Amino acid sequence: MTAEPLVLVADHGPVRVLTLNRPEARNALSRALIKAAYAALTDADADESVRVVVLTGTDPAFCAGVDLKEAQRDGLSYFEEFRSQSCIAATGNMRTPIVAAINGATFTGGLEMALGCDFLIASERAVFADTHARVGILPGGGMTARLPQLVGLGMARRLSMTGEVVDAARAERIGLVTEVVAHGRLLDRAFELATQIAEVPGPVMRGLKEIYTTGAAAVIDPALAAEAEIAFAQHRDFEGLGDRFQAVTERNKSQIDG
Repeated sequence: MTAEPLVLVADHGPVRVLTLNRPEARNALSRALIKAAYAALTDADADESVRVVVLTGTDPAFCAGVDLKEAQRDGLSYFEEFRSQSCIAATGNMRTPIVAAINGATFTGGLEMALGCDFLIASERAVFADTHARVGILPGGGMTARLPQLVGLGMARRLSMTGEVVDAARAERIGLVTEVVAHGRLLDRAFELATQIAEVPGPVMRGLKEIYTTGAAAVIDPALAAEAEIAFAQHRDFEGLGDRFQAVTERNKSQIDG
């Protein structure tokens, strides 16, 4: 029997829906999923017929972030995947508008990947957390650069330093997501918004996105560079984090499985 692809691709006219599809692991970023997601995102961005991308996950999670088992096993070589073909960086580098449809748990690297999208809408079941520090690793995919842009510096520091879990209603209040909808309506609503975006002439929409990206770059680009440098240096000393990985996984299991 042929295994299902790690990223499901579905075109609806000018809208391409990409679905992270590793539900048994809550769509955690295995090395194989990192590569598959990067390929799907860059292919969509290069396809002139694709005017908008919707990124989501197979229930019950959007993306649980780093694959803790692979990271523990492979150490630095696991993190090196993000330097050559990072699905996390790819969302923030896209010329094509991209909407994140958050269907469930969105942690660490999964949250960073979502933050690279133009905006997020969420199911009522969505929960968010930056558990990098509690695991014992530093964020290297844009968390400290992009999270403050949405929720403010004080709230971003609080979320990263405490690792607390934010539900969908609170995520909307603090500006992390723009809208919360019933779980069964999530993709329909994402498609409605994507269709509105696709109705704008392509050159105009790409120019609009370029203006927003350029305006934010003065703040975001230096922060991204500093974060990546410091985080990668820390990842070189990655041994001995297995116990902390296990503790964080167990502590957050109820939210991830929700």
